[in-house]
Amino acid sequence: MLNELNRRNIGIFAHVDAGKTTTTEHMLFQSGVVRSPGRVDDGTTATDSLDIEKERGISVQAAMTSLIWKDTIIDLIDTPGHIDFSSEVERSLRVMDGAILIVSAVEGVQSQSETIWHALRSLGIPTLIYINKMDRIGASAETVIDQIRSSLSPFVCGIQSYRMNEDVFDGIDTLWNTSQTEVMGSPSSIPGLFELLAELDEDLMESYINGETLPSHLLNEAFRKHVHKGDVFPICYGASGKGIGVTELLDAIIEFLPAPAQPQEPSVSGVVFKIERDKTMGRTAYVRMYGGSVHNRDTIYNSTRELEEKVTQIRRMDGRKWMDTGAVHAGQIAALYGLSETHVGDIIGNPEGVPPIPQMAVPLLTVQVHGKDTARYPDLVAALQELTDEDPLLDLQWLPEERELHLKVMGTIQLEILSSLLMSRFGLDVIFDPPSVIYKETPRSSGEGFIAYTMPKPCWAILRFSIEPLPRGSGLIYSSTVRTDHLLLRYQNEVERRIPEALSQGLSGWEVTDLRITLIEGEHHVWHTHPLDFVVATPMGIMDGLASTGTTLLEPILNFRLTVPEEYGGKALSDLVHMRATFEAPIIGGGRCIVEGRMPLATSMDYPVKLRSETSGRGVLTTSFAGYQDCPSDVTHTRKRRGVNPLDQSKYILSVRNAITS
Repeated sequence: MLNELNRRNIGIFAHVDAGKTTTTEHMLFQSGVVRSPGRVDDGTTATDSLDIEKERGISVQAAMTSLIWKDTIIDLIDTPGHIDFSSEVERSLRVMDGAILIVSAVEGVQSQSETIWHALRSLGIPTLIYINKMDRIGASAETVIDQIRSSLSPFVCGIQSYRMNEDVFDGIDTLWNTSQTEVMGSPSSIPGLFELLAELDEDLMESYINGETLPSHLLNEAFRKHVHKGDVFPICYGASGKGIGVTELLDAIIEFLPAPAQPQEPSVSGVVFKIERDKTMGRTAYVRMYGGSVHNRDTIYNSTRELEEKVTQIRRMDGRKWMDTGAVHAGQIAALYGLSETHVGDIIGNPEGVPPIPQMAVPLLTVQVHGKDTARYPDLVAALQELTDEDPLLDLQWLPEERELHLKVMGTIQLEILSSLLMSRFGLDVIFDPPSVIYKETPRSSGEGFIAYTMPKPCWAILRFSIEPLPRGSGLIYSSTVRTDHLLLRYQNEVERRIPEALSQGLSGWEVTDLRITLIEGEHHVWHTHPLDFVVATPMGIMDGLASTGTTLLEPILNFRLTVPEEYGGKALSDLVHMRATFEAPIIGGGRCIVEGRMPLATSMDYPVKLRSETSGRGVLTTSFAGYQDCPSDVTHTRKRRGVNPLDQSKYILSVRNAITS
């Protein structure tokens, strides 16, 4: 009987077109789950189920599948590679015990590869690197390994040897082309492994310096220990499109990536990492369990939202099918039904032991949505609310009075996908306005904000805030120095809860960030104060402070890597200057010009199309989010404010009290 504890929860990650879905398909084939591997180009793969995925040949949703290899259950999550769908990657990372990072042997380490790598390292997830497409013209494992060592980590080592057979590779003759690969029987046989591990282990370093020979079993044990710690990273090679190296990759997963940790406490603990609607089953919550067990008809506690819900059904993946199991245990991933109030990111039961979510996906664009059939406006609202339930980063802003619907998105490809989803799932034909950049604001100087909300009675809330600007990337830091005998703790807690909402629209209408707010004075009245008074007073006090400090506009900045044929280098550099980019001296060689640096999103949104036109499709631009920085003084962008401005205190109070409608 199969041991349920003998399992691996693995995520497959990569830059777009590196071969994640093809690799997954051949894993399913090699393990006997499918009779023949599907093809991305034909739309026949197991993990690309949406019509748009089949049409475009790209993954846009994280998809789960399962297989058994050498008596080990491997639950696989195939994640999207395009940066527009980083939110799917972000949520999947949180529930993995191990990862496979696929790198193309031709394109090498690309921007999304680095972004994923940093997220994997921040969570300490053991990672196996798979260099794919070794059969392609221009493939060079040596070059890619050099890139990996310089861009990702120096602590990598190949765990395969090769036998040459040019016939399988259509006569392409390079050092690394192989028809068959095999995982070494013992890591201790890897050249230079002792020296590599000694840099990470003081005991091994002492033995190495003393010239001792470490027994093979101790070296093997040390290797696996540091792989499991996320210090050392095995490298495999293959050509998944031809099925080469996939068997060895499966062996490496079992050999080097860890099984789920067994919990010390029996209490229920898990996290919801995905919500979707099944045509038959309805609302589905995907849960990774870290402790305890959940059974059908159990009432579980959602500690994030402080509510209880009853589980009506539990299903787990068996190959390509979901099977009713009636229970889910620690270390397993399952689909739970009946959780109508549970959202993505919610923690079930005990939050201890649940890893944090990495911050990878940052929507930088906002867009307004219009339905072509105005009579179906309520349906469009409901559909967008459902999609936002599945992807909270869409952050639907519904303005009923203006009949406006606004979404936050990662890029234009995501808009195409949303348009397709709205049509295929809901029968709604929509138009998106041109996307605009999401700016932010930050205080220009230090200052104070004050509000005495004492009229019209009954009300009493007096607040004084200190506001200070902080370095970029600091976010919001809040604290209080007010004594609880001056302002009761429950009132102070209400103020703290309302601060983020008060900062959602600054003087120019954008979210305010990178600041420290300190409550330095507060007063309530024994008879007249109600907790809701601080809901009204907090935004007025904060906006009063921002009016005194002024705000600086911040714009999103991208890291970029631009590669063009050498003859286009001069034009490319001129384009970069016009886009206000900052960059290092270009690297010229092999007929290519490579430039790396930073540039504003606002000035470069249309550049990929222009680049393709100027270089006849031979130029390549890869970007990743770098952060926000101050806009030049001559750049101004305001955003229409939603609701009444708290600076107009009289009107704002009447509005909050529902005495006026706008």
